[in-house]
Amino acid sequence: MYAPERQQEILRLARDGGRVDVVSLAEEFQVTAETIRRDLKALDRAGLVRRVHGGAIPVGRLDFEPDLAERETTAADEKDRVAKAALAELPGEGTMILDAGTTVARMAAALPLEASLTVVTHSLPIAARLADHPGIQLHLIGGRVRHRTRAAVDAWALRAYGEIRADVLFVAANGFSAEHGLTTPDLAEAAVKRAALAAARRVVLLADSSKHGQEHFARFGDLSDVDLLITDSGLSPEDAVAIERGGTEVVRA
Repeated sequence: MYAPERQQEILRLARDGGRVDVVSLAEEFQVTAETIRRDLKALDRAGLVRRVHGGAIPVGRLDFEPDLAERETTAADEKDRVAKAALAELPGEGTMILDAGTTVARMAAALPLEASLTVVTHSLPIAARLADHPGIQLHLIGGRVRHRTRAAVDAWALRAYGEIRADVLFVAANGFSAEHGLTTPDLAEAAVKRAALAAARRVVLLADSSKHGQEHFARFGDLSDVDLLITDSGLSPEDAVAIERGGTEVVRA
């Protein structure tokens, strides 16, 4: 089979199944994983698929959402740098909301032992990391727990966020841009993020640069709702300047 024929078949499989992975494709077509990666790179350049960790998804699947384990290993170094930079934005002895997200979770894990804070979160992984922290007064928001993100959603969570006011929110997004704002694949999760935005005086977005320009199904805010974006150096200086023109400060860690 010639490369164009194989790539056409890979595209069909991606559209039928919602995603493809390198290992399975290599076995199916009896070629090396590197050959499949070149095929996916060619399809990505053509705008037909978007490469993700271990494979690709067809362009147009705005509701695609990788599972927690996959997101933990994607852009790990960049997320660590963002999480470390975020520690400079801790609100002294105040209150903060920690959104569900792998970069926010890395920041939670890095909180110094001497920190004295009130923390509100609807993320089970973040709550588990902070439950034994000696200086944290932890408030866990309840609701239906989404298996894919381990985050509480729906009416209980929305009602709880409507009853508090925090100094700062550290929020996550699957995609961000000046044109399309802050997006995530799930409507219920977007609603909780929107409620958290309204519950905080200051909003800090933690997002690695690969999410810039990405657009997902559920929109939960404008980029102008964000006071500070902390990302990595993969965001170009030109893009950073364009974002700052809209009123959002940018830190490239």
